[in-house]
Amino acid sequence: MKSSAEFDIVVYGASGFTGRLVAEYLASRTGAPHDVKWAMAGRNLDKLAAVRDEIGAPKDTPLITADAADPASLNAMLQRTKAVLTTVGPYQLYGSDLVAACAKSGTDYLDLCGEPVWMRQMIDAHHAAAQASGARIVFSCGYDSIPFELGVFFLQDHARKTLGAPVARVKGRVRKMKGTFSGGTAASMKAIFAAAANDPSLLPMLRDPFVLTPGFEGPKQPPGNKSLFDDDLNMWVAPFVMANINTRNVHRSNFLLGFPYGRDFVYDEMVVAGPKDTGEATAKAIVAANNKMGAQGGPKPGEGPSKEEREAGYFDLLFLGIAPDGRQVRVAVKGDRDPGYGCTAKMIAESAICLVRDATDVAGGIWTPGAAFGHRLIKRLADNAGMSFDVETA
Repeated sequence: MKSSAEFDIVVYGASGFTGRLVAEYLASRTGAPHDVKWAMAGRNLDKLAAVRDEIGAPKDTPLITADAADPASLNAMLQRTKAVLTTVGPYQLYGSDLVAACAKSGTDYLDLCGEPVWMRQMIDAHHAAAQASGARIVFSCGYDSIPFELGVFFLQDHARKTLGAPVARVKGRVRKMKGTFSGGTAASMKAIFAAAANDPSLLPMLRDPFVLTPGFEGPKQPPGNKSLFDDDLNMWVAPFVMANINTRNVHRSNFLLGFPYGRDFVYDEMVVAGPKDTGEATAKAIVAANNKMGAQGGPKPGEGPSKEEREAGYFDLLFLGIAPDGRQVRVAVKGDRDPGYGCTAKMIAESAICLVRDATDVAGGIWTPGAAFGHRLIKRLADNAGMSFDVETA
């Protein structure tokens, strides 16, 4: 981590849809102890200035020209900031040079990546350099995968306090969710499918639940690719479209923290569809909807729901931990905005503030939010970002 720089955080991609929401949130977080020195960056200064004025950011908010296709402009941006927060995805198309430059220069990096194969490629290529330079590189700081990572982290902490030990089996269940997957998420999925089609050797990495834990292969994990009846919930559950990234990040957190969940840890994520025949039919409908996510159509990067739609959104996640003797612990993680936009913008902004303000003890390397921030980010999200982490009784 850089000890001094002109800015604490630069929002790269601030004229895009999600970047604009992040900048708007940071502009609203004024006054101690929230004050951070931040700037907006992107390819076009006129667009940045228009966004700055539209979101009500101060007129003196600095604007920086930077373009993924121009390495010199990226390096110039990095020289001026402790951390760069990038919403410019798909990251496998636009993020590789920025990660490399951050790892080399010692500049902290945060993104919204949900692309596990690219993340593994970045770990292999740049983790050692980031360790050497002190750069803290933190992927997946949005709805994928913060609520899931921190949900498991919070549950395991509760299990240690109440059961005396962590639990080796955790189920993540999406009970309710209202909102739109972002255009960036859809574009990332399309890029993942296109990359695998062009290079079939990537398919085993896509299927590997431990793709983000180099050198460690844990126990067999539930496939999560078809509907089933969950006896613990007495409900039908269906595949969750984001489980492919979230589960990988949860396993990486366990790996980075020295296996506090155990080396035999088993974790899956599904969507709660409902009881009996109605639930089974709903589960089938969810599978059909999932199959369309990577298809043509849907939101494009830079597009998204209205302010009213974002504010009407929410999510409600259940994490169920099962001990070997059958005892259970349950926690709920909830958010008060559309998960793909409203909550995601708040999560990555608070992650960036946490990184530069609270996590000064975190060493260089490629991290998950759960492993890097833990309780510090849980507190920030609960205090400032409309999220809650609560123990539940069965």
